[in-house]
Amino acid sequence: MKVMLLKDVYNLGRAGDVKKVADGYGRNYLIPQGLAALATPGVMKQAERIRDSATQERARLNQELGAVAERISGLELPFAVKAGDTGRLYGSVTTAMIAEAIEKETEVQIDRRQVDSQPLKMLGVHSVSIRLTMDLNPEVTVVVYREGETPESAYALIAEVVVEAEVVEDFAELRAELEAEESELESQELAEAVEDEGLPGDERTAEDVQEEISDQA
Repeated sequence: MKVMLLKDVYNLGRAGDVKKVADGYGRNYLIPQGLAALATPGVMKQAERIRDSATQERARLNQELGAVAERISGLELPFAVKAGDTGRLYGSVTTAMIAEAIEKETEVQIDRRQVDSQPLKMLGVHSVSIRLTMDLNPEVTVVVYREGETPESAYALIAEVVVEAEVVEDFAELRAELEAEESELESQELAEAVEDEGLPGDERTAEDVQEEISDQA
């Protein structure tokens, strides 16, 4: 179904935009919440007015919340948790927990729905966006570390992952080089076989010799 947005909707569009959305999403959420309306000719005529009004409201919110964004941006939020040997948490760090931690650090009240993250279920360092407005999305750093250790242990996990990735990359490059050398060696051997077995004017190719060798085997 096609709808016209009446308000800004994160990850979908700005007020006045016409979007094609799933029927269920439109009928069960966007329209009942007053975020959108069916894109009928009558509604479409109001698009410019809605867009202008939303632009003014967005500018007001951006100015009002600019200082809040500055206070939130770059925050480091540590969470000591219980986790298994693989680093998987016994539970998770939820959006509500992150919102509460932000409020504790800054005295700024954040709704958990403004925290753009799935529940965090692994040890490590996670970047999470906080949706203040369509234009203001400051990021915080969520440090999830094992109980009894220090927050630095979570950063150590990142270093280990980087090293492992480099080892895998180096191995892949080495393997590619070896395969290329083997392919070149096979081509040389085939060329020598053609030269040794061929007669003047012989038009057999390396592929022909390879087929003969395979037949003999």
